[in-house]
Formats: sequence, structure tokens, C-alpha cells
Amino acid sequence: MQHDKVLILDFGSQYTQLIARRVRELNIYSEIHPFNKIPTNLEEFKAVILSGSPFSVRGEQALHPDLTHIRGEKPLLAVCYGAQYLAHFSGGEVAPSNTREYGRANLAFIKEEEGFFKNIQIGSQVWMSHSDTIKTLPTNGVLIASTHDVANAAYRIEGEDTYAIQFHPEVYHSTDGKQLLENFLVSIAGLNQDWTPDSFVEETVAAIQEKVGTDKVVLGLSGGVDSTVAAVLLNKAIGKNLYCIFVNNGLLRKNEFESVLNQYEGMGLNVKGVDASKRFLDALAGIEDPELKRKAIGNSFIEVFDDEANKLTDVKWLAQGTIYPDVIESVSATGGPSATIKSHHNVGGLPDFMKLKIVEPLRAIFKDEVRRVGATLGIDPELLGRHPFPGPGLGIRILGDITAEKVRILQEVDAIFINGLKEWGLYDKVWQAGAMLLPVNSVGVMGDERTYEKCVALRAVESTDGMTADWVNLPYEFLQKTSNDIINKVKGVNRVVYDISSKPPATIEWE
Repeated sequence: MQHDKVLILDFGSQYTQLIARRVRELNIYSEIHPFNKIPTNLEEFKAVILSGSPFSVRGEQALHPDLTHIRGEKPLLAVCYGAQYLAHFSGGEVAPSNTREYGRANLAFIKEEEGFFKNIQIGSQVWMSHSDTIKTLPTNGVLIASTHDVANAAYRIEGEDTYAIQFHPEVYHSTDGKQLLENFLVSIAGLNQDWTPDSFVEETVAAIQEKVGTDKVVLGLSGGVDSTVAAVLLNKAIGKNLYCIFVNNGLLRKNEFESVLNQYEGMGLNVKGVDASKRFLDALAGIEDPELKRKAIGNSFIEVFDDEANKLTDVKWLAQGTIYPDVIESVSATGGPSATIKSHHNVGGLPDFMKLKIVEPLRAIFKDEVRRVGATLGIDPELLGRHPFPGPGLGIRILGDITAEKVRILQEVDAIFINGLKEWGLYDKVWQAGAMLLPVNSVGVMGDERTYEKCVALRAVESTDGMTADWVNLPYEFLQKTSNDIINKVKGVNRVVYDISSKPPATIEWE
């Protein structure tokens, strides 16, 4: 890659990934690395950003990065924990705040309007999220901004291109956060803004050709955006040497196996459909734990792909549509101190018996970036606008053990919900939607008869990249009709609820 790069050192903040996204929105490439695993190719990065953290710089568990070859040598932006770290361990003082400083605040003082705060006015809203506060600036620290409640909201280090801010420019609540990042990265650090979807396609195709050569590649298609964009990228790079397999794992949406195969006709892809639904359901029999279900589904996918690859001659690579949020949630923000949320079936490598190497052309980009790349590749906008669907399918939307009858029930419920969203013109206003079959029976009345049947939960969220999400306020009239249709048309369900939890603290899926 010939682009300027930004290194983001992760201290475990829930916002670290948002920093990466904001930087990329400026058409500047960024990478996240754990604070204690600084890349050996440090010379390739033109600027460094320190993230926030759930830890306190005053605590015994304070995280200590090695900034020996960074501070004073590269432009450095320290955010929240990073700002406190530079102050506390460089001659300043950090102490507990009298009141927890969390939420919206406004800049009340700005010293350097033409540099770091260019085009940002007094009164600009910023987002605070900390319980400690910077009492005294570090050695050579120069105050450059305050809010009404936080005196040392931003400072710089005299004689260095080092800037520190107590607030979070990466979140949407900081109204001029993107401008501030652009000021630092472009005006101060001098980075070029040339990392675009077009350049990503060009460089990824070249990288695939160099990595794979004339080898054959087998790709598991899901019918979703990620695997489709990965397939078109690979097809552009290696053409006839790409073999796509779409597996019916028995956990797809209603009639999805047939409709997805029809969808790929005319796209120039070599696609084979494999019905392995019995194999997956047998592997899942009696398993209730969400992680064990994910692993069983992942292992079954691997076995099916291995069987199909063995039917081809000289296949050496398995391609996957893995994207950055999959990696982040599976491996604790690339190995940093963040907590692992859940594993993903397409993350974590292959078993020894499978002699295929992995190629993942989308591993470093977010969902919204995948869609932009797909548009650059000329993929149908309707397909690119399709809601995300989890790799394990309905297997993680059926809480508890999985049976063919439970799958049938949820497929019918899901079809009514999704088709209803489309009919009411709501589908494109929602980032992801689905139904969950709960391990709960409740009493109901149908006609003069008592029922004791299943409860389903409907979920619809709005998001940009899946890292954070808010529940969607769907019209009551729509929810009322959808609930009536489900209860009247799906045998086995007598109660419908709507999930109004956001991420965080909840996740989008229930398992």
C-alpha cells in the first residue's frame, strides 16, 4: 500500500473502532493495534493516535505504552486516556473528578483557532466520557481549549507535534470531531487523502493476484453483501479460478436457498449450490450454549467446504467475506485489552485437516466501506442495500436448542416481518432486522381455547457499521399488523414482543 497510514493504539475503549472509521472517512488509511504490540514497521506510519480506555492512569492496572519511537518523532494525538496518560506520567497531575464527566459539553475557550481548532468555534459540542480529570498539564504543556466544567479539555506539548484532548472527537455527538481530526492529520501531520474505494479495489485486486497467483480458490457465498463483494473482487482478480459455493445450512431465511442462487445468475460468477441442511441440524442437536452453537456451525461449514474443495482439483485457497467488525468482536480488538464479545464462524483459522490457505480481501474494512467498494465494482444497489444477516443464520436467533420445527416457525415469522418492512417502505430505513425465537412458552387464548405456545421478539436497528446501534422506532400501526399476522398465520406462536435495546449495552443479535 502506497498510502499514508495512521496507527491507532488501542487501550480498550469501546470507541477505538470509531476512531478508525472517522479517519477513513477522511480518505486516510488507519490501522488499530494493541497498545502493547506496536508494529515493527513503525516507520510506515505518518501519525499516531492514542485511544481512550476503561482503565484509570492512577490505578495499578494502568496501561503503559512504549512511546520511545513515537513521541517527538511523529505527530501524536492523545484522546481521553491517552491525554491523561501523557499528563500523569510526564510531570502533570490526574485526579478523580468531583463529578463524573460524561456526556455532552461545549467548548468555552479556544486558544489556537487557526491550527488544531481551525474552523471550529467556541460553543462547539464535544462528548466527554471519563471519571478522572487533568488537574495539571504535563511539562511543556500548553492549554488550548476548555469547556465550562473541564479546564484542561485540550493541550499541546511545546516543541512537539503532540496534541491531547479530554473529549472524544470520533463519536457523532462531537459535532466538529471530523474537522478536528482533519486539522490534525492533514494540516498538522501533512497526510494525503487518497485512500478511496477505487484505490482499494485496484490495490486489493493486485494483492490477490500476487498472493494467489494461478491457484484455484473456493469461496463460501452467503448471499449477503460481504461475501458477494468478496466474490466480485476475487473474480476480477483471478476469474475462472474462483469457485463459489452457496451452502444451505438449514438455517437460512424462508426460500432463501433458491432465491440467492437466482440472484447470482448473470453476475459472471461460477456458483454451485449445496444443500447440507441435515448435516448442520444434526451437528446442532441438543446444543444450547450460544458459543458452542457458533462453533458447531463454523465446523460444519469447514467440513462442507473441505468436501466440495476435494471434488475440485488443485484448490489451495479458501476465501471468506470476513470484515473488520467480525475480527474486532472475535479477538478483543485485535488483541488489545477490550473484552471479547462473541466469536464469529469465519474468524480464527482452519483446522489442521483442511489443507487450504485463507484469503480475506475485506478483512480490514467496515460494512459501510464494503458497500462503497461494491458500488465501485458496479454491483446492483438493491443487493448492496440488503440487510446484514449473521453467518450462523437463524441458529443464533433461536435461543436454546435447535430443531427443524423451530427453524420452520422462525422462518415463517421472519418472512412476515421482513416482507412487511418492504411493503410499508421501511426496509431501507432499517440497517438490520430479524426475529428471535425465545425459549419461553406463554398462555394465550385463540377463540375459546387456551394456548401455551412460543414467544418471538422482533428486532430492528439503525447503525452505520454494526459497532454501535440504536433500536428503530417503527410505527405502532406496523407493529400491530405484524404482530397480528404472525400470531394468526404462524402455528406455534401466540405472543410477539419488540426489542428496544441499543448496542451497547446489548448486541444486535441475541446470541
